[in-house]
Formats: sequence, C-alpha cells, structure tokens
Amino acid sequence: MGSFLQDKCARYGRVFKSHLFGCPTIVSCDHELNMFVLQNEEKLFQSSYPKPVHDVLGKLSMMLVSGEFHKKIRSVAVGFINSSCKSRSGNNFLGYLEKLSLSFIDSWKSKKEVLFFKEAKELTFHLMLKSLMNIEPEDPLAAIVLGDFLTFMKGFVSLPLYIPGTAYAKAVKARTRISSTLQEMIMKRRENNIVNEEGDFLDELLLGKVWLSDEERVSILLDLLLAGYETTSGLMALVVYFLSQAPQALQTLQEEHRVLRGRKKEGEFLNWEDYKQMEFTSYVICEALRCGNLVKFLHRKALRDVKFKEYVIPRGWQVLPIFSGAHLDPSLHENPFQYNPWRWDDPATSRKASPFGGGLRICPGAELGKLETAFFLHHFVLNIRWELKEEDCPVSCPYMDFKRGLPMKIESI
Repeated sequence: MGSFLQDKCARYGRVFKSHLFGCPTIVSCDHELNMFVLQNEEKLFQSSYPKPVHDVLGKLSMMLVSGEFHKKIRSVAVGFINSSCKSRSGNNFLGYLEKLSLSFIDSWKSKKEVLFFKEAKELTFHLMLKSLMNIEPEDPLAAIVLGDFLTFMKGFVSLPLYIPGTAYAKAVKARTRISSTLQEMIMKRRENNIVNEEGDFLDELLLGKVWLSDEERVSILLDLLLAGYETTSGLMALVVYFLSQAPQALQTLQEEHRVLRGRKKEGEFLNWEDYKQMEFTSYVICEALRCGNLVKFLHRKALRDVKFKEYVIPRGWQVLPIFSGAHLDPSLHENPFQYNPWRWDDPATSRKASPFGGGLRICPGAELGKLETAFFLHHFVLNIRWELKEEDCPVSCPYMDFKRGLPMKIESI
C-alpha cells in the first residue's frame, strides 16, 4: 500500500478528490488535515460508514453511533479497559493474560513451526472471552463463538450482496447467532441470580452503574470482542514480523526483558508498574504500528462546508483520513519504510503518527492492546527463537492480514 499511496500522492498531491463507496470523497494523506478532521469530531465532521458496515456491526456499534449515546457506551467500555490495565498482579485480567500467554508459548515448544497469526488470534480471542464473559478456552461454547466470529470477520468488508452463500450474508447471520448467544447468557444469569460484584465484565453490565438495554449490552460486548480479537492479534503479528527482520532491535528488546525478569522473583507476575518501565518495548510496538498500519483509514462526513488552509470540503462530502499515507511520508519520517524503533526516542515522532486515531473517537483500547502485546513479548522473546518459514507480509484486505498466516520456524531458548 505504501508504493500505491506514494504514486497517488505524486500524481494528485497529499489531498485529492475522488468518488469512493458511492460518495464524492476527499482523500487525505496529510497528517495535519487528518488531525484537524479527528479533533473536530461532532463539530465539523461525523462518523459515516457505508451501510454494509452498519448491517454487519449492528446499528448500536460504538464505531457507528454519535452524540450522547456514543459518549455513554464509550464510558462503559473505557471502564472495563481501565480496570483491566491496572488489575491486581497475578489476579483478574493481567494475571490471566500472563497465564494464557505462557500456556500458548509452552504448547509451541513441542512444535517445529506455527502459524503465528492464527495462534495470536486464538490467544486474544480466548483472553477476551474469559475477561468479558468468564468463558474458558476448553468450554464448547468458546469454539462455537469463535467459529461464528471468524465468519463474521470474513464478511465484515465484503461485497454487500445479501444472497445465500455470500460472505456478506454469512456475516450478517453469524452476527445474529453471536448476539443470540450473548442474549441467552444474559437471560441465564438473571434467571439463576448468579450476577456478582466481583465477577466478569458481563456482571458489571448487569449490575448497571450506567443503565443499558440488553441490546446495548450485547452490542458493547461485541465491540470489545472485535477490538480485543482483531486489533491486538494483528499488533502482535506485526511486531513479531518486523522483529524477525531487525536482529539489533530484537537483541535490545531481549536485554530489556532479561533485566526486568531479573528483578522479579521466580514465578512472580508482571504488573502495571513493570509495563511502564518497558521503554524500548514501547518503541518496538509503536514502530510496528507506524510501519504496519493496523487501521489504514477512517470514514468521516463533513457536517457543513469546511475550510482548512487552501482546501474547502463541501458539506455532505465523505472524508477519508489515510493514516498510512502520513505514517509513510518521507517529509515526516526519515527512511519511512525502514523499521527503526529508536526513532521513537525523539518525542516529536509521537506527534507525527496517529495509529489509534484521535479526538473523541481515539481508540479506547489503545493502551490495553499495547499492554497485552508487551506482556506477551516478555515471555516470547525470553523463551522462543524464531524465523519466518516462508515469505509472508502484512497486506490490506482492507483490514490487516497475513495471507499465509505468518508461518514461523521456532525453537526453545
């Protein structure tokens, strides 16, 4: 996608007009304009995704709603994320994250190769199922929900043809089945009176600090499952992919984690304070996000005629802020296609990148996704030596994917 964007920018400039998704469109690869659009959410611009996305995600999805309702459901999601990030060491979310990561890594030690992206998806999916609804990986329900979720993801951005057998039709039906499964869980907990204050996130939703309908509860659970599954697994895969081609960065990362592990007692869990000390790990993750671009672009619509510098965006026009265009812009980043975690040692770099968006809709799970990846990397780089088994690279279709599943040869250290 990088060379494609470079060609377009060279021909039309960083900002140009087009006609996409059935709408007159402003395409922006300009970081300043992108930030202007995101910082003026609900004032000058509004989230505006194509109808097929609404059909698959559902009308109450956090990605699609606006105004006070968006604030309400976002606050509920942020509450779960904040409590997960800072849960007590060895217990709740952080403890389970570490145990599950170790379980997956231990299972790989008897293998010579793994499809890393597939494994990362299973890891993050089971982590979210356990944290949100207390469903264990061995529970038959986990396999059912995962199967429906994979079908859901395949049709998420497919051609909107509601014909039996198409990816789109299957995705809409899969979402209905997932919603029914979640609704049944809500009803069962109510009927059996098994909601408790120290339980999972579903218990918190049912106890109701914020009043929600069951339809809203189901939508929030789906949003968190989607974000925790797709985004975090993609981030883990990107980091491992880029590190396999950057031996000096890997060596520096391993040293940081050896020092950290040396300060811990045998078997002692990591905690929030440990995460905040993982400085180079943070650079590694941020650089993978800049180079890999998990989210390539967003959909916005101008609420009125908007003037920005020499540009005028007409009311009602679609605006696509292209993050990858800015992240790979040589005027902003020296050698932009080179994976170089040390560039993040300069605080200015963070002002020239926006991997999680910005403004009112900045990804609420950004810190949680980085934390999950950092905890996983801690054990992965200290226990596993790996190399890519065959040529594979991140592609956009349009969400990030590895066509071969990122096959790797592995051995224990």
